[in-house]
Order: sequence, then C-alpha cells, then structure tokens
Amino acid sequence: MIPHPPEEIRSAKKPSWLKVSFPSHPDYFAVSALLEKHHLNTICRSAKCPNVAECWSQRTATFLILGSVCTRACAFCAVDKGTPGPPSEDEPRQVAEAAARLGLAHVVVTSVTRDDLADGGAAHFVRTIQALRERLPEASIEVLVPDFGGVEDALRLVVRAGPDILNHNLETTETLYPKINRPAANYRRSLGVLRLAKDEGAVTKSGLMIGAGEAEDDLIRSFKDLRRAGCDLLTIGQYLQPTRDHPPVVRYYPPEEFARLRDLALDLGFDDVESGPLVRSSFHAHKLYDTYKRLRKGSPCVT
Repeated sequence: MIPHPPEEIRSAKKPSWLKVSFPSHPDYFAVSALLEKHHLNTICRSAKCPNVAECWSQRTATFLILGSVCTRACAFCAVDKGTPGPPSEDEPRQVAEAAARLGLAHVVVTSVTRDDLADGGAAHFVRTIQALRERLPEASIEVLVPDFGGVEDALRLVVRAGPDILNHNLETTETLYPKINRPAANYRRSLGVLRLAKDEGAVTKSGLMIGAGEAEDDLIRSFKDLRRAGCDLLTIGQYLQPTRDHPPVVRYYPPEEFARLRDLALDLGFDDVESGPLVRSSFHAHKLYDTYKRLRKGSPCVT
C-alpha cells in the first residue's frame, strides 16, 4: 500500500518553492520495506519530513531510536507524545544492519526525548554507535541528541563513544522558546550541550527553524550564541505546521532569504551552513561533514 504523504506535501496553500514530489521511485518503497522488516522508526516519518520522498528514493534515512513516543510536548513537533515503552535491546543491531543494507557512507541517528530514563537514553546511543562501528567501520556517524535533561555525564558518555558529529538542535530563538512549549532556561541548556560536546573534542552541529515569528535580530543573536558555544555546522529550514493542532506559520521565507541568512552565518565563522526552505537537520548531512573534513578544522569526537 502506498503510504499517505505528509500533510505539508498535500497542502496546496504553501508557496511554490515548498512543493515536493509524491513518492514514486522504486527505492522509496524498498527503503520503506527494509525499515518495516527491521522494525525501525525514522524521524522522516515521525516528524512528517517533507524530504522523505527525495531521501528514501536515494536510499538514505535518519534512524529514530528509543521508540517513537517522546516524553516532551514541543509545540512545533509532529512526533507522538506520551508515555513510551522500554527501549528495544535489539534496536542498535537492527539499525546497524539496516544501514549496511542501504549501503550508507554517512549514518544519521536521532531519538525521541526520554526523560523517563535515568540517563536519558545515552547508553542506548552508545550501543547504537558501537553496533554501527562494528558493522560499517568505514562509515561516518552523526548523532542528533536530546539534551539528556542537562545531565552532563550522559552527554559525555555519548561523545566519548566516538561519533563523527554531535548534533543538537537549538530549534529557534530564545524569545520564542515559550511559544514552542519549552522553558526559557532550556535555550541556555541546549547551548551548554554544544559547548560541553565541543570541550570534549566533538565536531558540533545545530539547527534552527524559521518562520515561527522570530525577529531577525534575535535570529542573528542565536547564530552568535551558537558560535560562542563552538558550534561548527548549522542547518536553517522553514518551519512547517505539521497539523492544524500545531502553531501556524507566521512567515514563509523565500529561497533568496535563506541564501542571505547562510551568508550571514558563514560570516560569523560556521564552517558550513545548509540553508533552504526544505532543509532539515539531517538533509544533505554528508555534504556538510565532507566540507568540514576538507577544511581540516578540528577532529572527530574523541574515543
């Protein structure tokens, strides 16, 4: 059965530059079948990513570990909220096997937030990294982590497992944190995640969504805050309303505005920036990492 595309694909009210193709490539369905076979979740589906047709048709996907139910209720996010079940002990192996069958050279792994777990799921990230290293020793690994409730030892555990990139999204400006149902203090906590990861030797990356009502001065301030935290790589994408129950889009930025913001961010010292209406945290992730490696700045996470 052909799955229904995300709502943002179905909507006809959005600007022309946000229109994407309906899934039709055979590899899209092959990836879908592979993920189902290995009982795996992806942020592609859980977050209603508009790039799912493109990415899966190129035989790449972003794995979502620790289940599909998040313990937080961020207002911008389409991922299911509630009380999750226990993590699957076999999930790290299944992720590694699926990544190998897809032939991935750069593997991106993220998770729901698990405030119900003492370590926030850090040990599960470590087991997944280890399984990937064993199954795909030549692949680079990027982990997009939650804030682990501010528990620094949990973050250190993940960094010291040796991913090539430690990604943690700031999501939006400090002024908009209450609007997205996050405590204002969590903005500084997220910057602290990136700062600690950098201090531990990580290549760091973050992402911002725009169009939720931010002022440009606040957005530039977030760029500067990220740079002060040592963030190396940045993604900037358009906020899209996942469902009618989520906050509406305040503004659709045209592609030329994304290009201008990319230039501003690069001028502040990011090694590379992926900026565009459909950009998401893991969109063209391998390209950002390739640019970083060419620049030969820093080193992968310590082991």
